[in-house]
Amino acid sequence: MERIPEIALEWHRAGKGAALATVMQTWGSAPRRVGSQLAISGAGEIEGSVSGGCVEGAVVAESLEALEDGHQRVLEYGVSDGDAFAVGLACGGTIRVLVEPVGAVLPVDLLEELVADRAARRPVAYVVDMESGARWLAHEGHAARFRADRSGFDDDARHFVAVHNPPLRMIVVGAVHIAQTLVPMARMMGYDPVIVDPREGFASDARFPGEVLVTDWPDAALDALAPDARSAVVLLTHDPKLDDAALDRALASNAFYIGALGSTRTHAKRVERLRAAGFSEVEIARIHGPAGLDIGAAGPAEIALSILAEATAVLRRE
Repeated sequence: MERIPEIALEWHRAGKGAALATVMQTWGSAPRRVGSQLAISGAGEIEGSVSGGCVEGAVVAESLEALEDGHQRVLEYGVSDGDAFAVGLACGGTIRVLVEPVGAVLPVDLLEELVADRAARRPVAYVVDMESGARWLAHEGHAARFRADRSGFDDDARHFVAVHNPPLRMIVVGAVHIAQTLVPMARMMGYDPVIVDPREGFASDARFPGEVLVTDWPDAALDALAPDARSAVVLLTHDPKLDDAALDRALASNAFYIGALGSTRTHAKRVERLRAAGFSEVEIARIHGPAGLDIGAAGPAEIALSILAEATAVLRRE
């Protein structure tokens, strides 16, 4: 998780002064999505990005002026804007950026509460009324935005909602060879991966250096990990004793994605076992099996790619 609000708060507390710049709207081929943030200190330090480097210099200059006069800025840059083009926004897109000096515009106690929510993995929305200037945090009422992880303006075009979701998690059951490729790829895509396998010969530091390994039985492991709506559960063992124990807990959770590796025949047998165990058709339909998009994957890397692509499609489209 990018620590942009946290860094802005640290700079403010250190007496450097800080401003937060947030992408509010994009049109065309904008380089960063709505909600992306850049922190700027009074000393000109920066962390994060609102344009992938295209207009950062211009935003920093405006932010330093905002820290001087204590007023927010609403900036717009596009390919047709001569100043923006001069600093490199040549991708054909347009971005609109909100700059808020901490303290003068963005209340410090509100930023502290936001940082506390993020640390506790509580989904929170930072809302700005662009007409009145009021700002507040909301934990409810933006279910669709939380689900899609999508910041933006409400339909009234007055309230900007910046979604701060906890990091995605991927619970991988089965420390097999595919997991050795899937886990680092998942981390690159923003997941906090956890590997679950009671077979310590598989779940070893030698095979997964630096990764989080849980050697409890899958049902006990998932009880402790408590998959939530920001969690994906991927089963890779092909062993019903392990996979079924994990499925029992995953299907009772709010995990946004449940994928189980195996052939069509293997999945059909899995479905029959779950029916016999009392799971409903609706519950069983939550399982993506065989896991992954059908891209004709061959080998661990392509299988991992197909699983991550499918999890992304479920997260973003549903």
